[in-house]
Amino acid sequence: MIYLLAAFVFAALTAWATWKQNRGLEFVAKPAVMVVLFFHLWTSVEMQGAPLWFGLGILFSLLGDVLLLWLDRMFLYGLAAFLFAQIFYVIGFNSPPSPFTAWSAIMAILIGWGSARVLRQILSALMEKGNARMRIPVTVYGTIITLMLLSAMLKLADISWDANASLLVALGAFLFYLSDIVLAWLKFVTPIQNGRIINIGLYRLGQIALVAGVVMQYQQS
Repeated sequence: MIYLLAAFVFAALTAWATWKQNRGLEFVAKPAVMVVLFFHLWTSVEMQGAPLWFGLGILFSLLGDVLLLWLDRMFLYGLAAFLFAQIFYVIGFNSPPSPFTAWSAIMAILIGWGSARVLRQILSALMEKGNARMRIPVTVYGTIITLMLLSAMLKLADISWDANASLLVALGAFLFYLSDIVLAWLKFVTPIQNGRIINIGLYRLGQIALVAGVVMQYQQS
């Protein structure tokens, strides 16, 4: 519990530092969130099987956070780090995969349709602004984070998962997904009032909920 409380504190400090443009505090607080979340996972469950993949996802998210401290110069490298993080989360959620049900089909259709619409608008904005070289990286990342969201949502109907744990990971994945939409919108489409604060808040809360759900699930295994 102490690690989750620390994560919330560092998340709030990150948002405050971004709002006040306090780079020194941002350099400390931003990566600290994922550091304490990794220690929460590491000290709570055995780091093998699915938890190991989630641990790798946390570490690559940490790398992405550090790289995106220089958002304009290091964006592509940060995107690559988060791409690997999403891949590891997908593997974690599918170790083993959830059974195929009517819920699976409904979620796949809804999430796939919604993601395709958002991605189409982002890609159109890239073309309009002469940033076509980012189309492939953004498409690949958008596809993988959509798979991550779907994999997490399927846990809601997976009887091998604790109900509260599945709610947490589904919520966490959804907030993470929304945070990336906000960031992409800010960078490629149009400014959003307080967009960076919204992006940071959604991302931090998403990661905290996701990791809390994973720990809740695998502490009981």
